[in-house]
Amino acid sequence: MAADESVFLRAKDRSYKGLTEDEQKEWSGPFYFIQAADPQLGLMKAWRIGDCDSGGDEWDEEVQLTKQAVQAINKLQPKPRFIVLCGDLVHAMPGSPFREQQIKDLKDALRGTDPDIPLVFVSGNHDLGNAPTPDTVEQFCHEWGDDYFSFWHIPLFLRTPDEEDDYFNLQRGIRELLIQRFKRAGVKAVFSGHYHRNAGGCHDGLDMVVSSAVGCQLGDDTHGVRVVVVTENNIIHRYHSLDQLSERGMDEDLKKLLL
Repeated sequence: MAADESVFLRAKDRSYKGLTEDEQKEWSGPFYFIQAADPQLGLMKAWRIGDCDSGGDEWDEEVQLTKQAVQAINKLQPKPRFIVLCGDLVHAMPGSPFREQQIKDLKDALRGTDPDIPLVFVSGNHDLGNAPTPDTVEQFCHEWGDDYFSFWHIPLFLRTPDEEDDYFNLQRGIRELLIQRFKRAGVKAVFSGHYHRNAGGCHDGLDMVVSSAVGCQLGDDTHGVRVVVVTENNIIHRYHSLDQLSERGMDEDLKKLLL
């Protein structure tokens, strides 16, 4: 995506509207960002036919949904500070057939993003592999930008911190360690995808927010993104369907928080 590298927020260039990274750390008023997750090109057909282990040989639906999300976000006023797109970005695992074309088509779908809205990419297990290697990390950085951001893609928990281990959450030992670290650091909210459904819960002041997918839905939610408003004292978020965002924009009560 050499022609559009400017839409990627890279570690070496984190300026925003002329403000340096240090200047951005100073509170200057409420803002909002968009959290999107799991476009996962190729999964929708693979899920329908019961062959999720394959790379998925069709992904036109996911491309159109991604374009709809881009068009809806571009129309928002005021503009979001940034978009963070949590993996899985594509369905095909590293080294699998279809992966190269899925990546190309996702980049093409994202190419229409307003250049004033930076894009931040967070890898999922399908982007790095279930057991990441230096090679898959290097490949991700080459395709999507720096892995500078210290994010877990997989949710800490889906409902409660003491729930049993599952494919969709972190192992309990790791989960408890991270929760304690986040609490000591004053973290108020953790956002993730991976579950392809809306979920989450609040534990001792830490909000675990699991957002459903732009692409394939595995529950009763609809294709959408999450609007996250950050005020001086609170983080307020709400999932918006792509149709709602396209037709009506973000909810008015959230917009009023930016005034």
